[in-house]
Amino acid sequence: MNGVIGDILPSALGIAISPIPIIAAILMLLSPKARGTSVGFMVGWILGIVVAVVVFTLLSAIIPAADPSASKPVAGVIKILLGLGLLLLAWSQWRKRPHAGEAAATPKWMSAIDTMKPVAALGLGFLLAAVNPKNLLMAVAGGLAIGASGLQAWQQTIAIVIFVLVAACTVVVPIVAYLIAAKRMAGPLDALRGWLLANNATIMTVLLLVIGVVLIGKGIASF
Repeated sequence: MNGVIGDILPSALGIAISPIPIIAAILMLLSPKARGTSVGFMVGWILGIVVAVVVFTLLSAIIPAADPSASKPVAGVIKILLGLGLLLLAWSQWRKRPHAGEAAATPKWMSAIDTMKPVAALGLGFLLAAVNPKNLLMAVAGGLAIGASGLQAWQQTIAIVIFVLVAACTVVVPIVAYLIAAKRMAGPLDALRGWLLANNATIMTVLLLVIGVVLIGKGIASF
């Protein structure tokens, strides 16, 4: 059990530290309809993570069972491919980083957040969690680690809950904090939004690079 939790934490942290969903949540908290859209986004974000990791946990059941001491070439190949995919995304993020003196580009869809309704915010949260390629690859890695672990169903459920709690915390915490103390949180949230937007590419490059290398290493060790 502890080994599986250790395996899934890097992927869960990778989703948690992804700046774009955090920026989107902050923009919603600073919008005229802050409470409705932010709660909708939070629900969609959590739901998307749950669906992604559960689906890939179940799909990992198709990997042939093997002696724990034997090599696991199928799982190894999948991990290596996931790692290479993350390295490719890291390279793409590094190329998109703003150069010295340039302002970081804001995604066009963020301009619609001020007029967004709670249902649309829920859908956006779900898409960023379950469909966004970077987060999806990390959910695949988490689901594979859980599903191929050989744990009992209740243990896998605990592992999934831990994965979701870690992955969702960076969106959930600021939203809950805002709902409790809106006036105090406005200034710090705006400052955090600016910093994350300026450093988005660098943060994601380092993150994807580290997790990609770890997955490739685990994949090689499976042979």
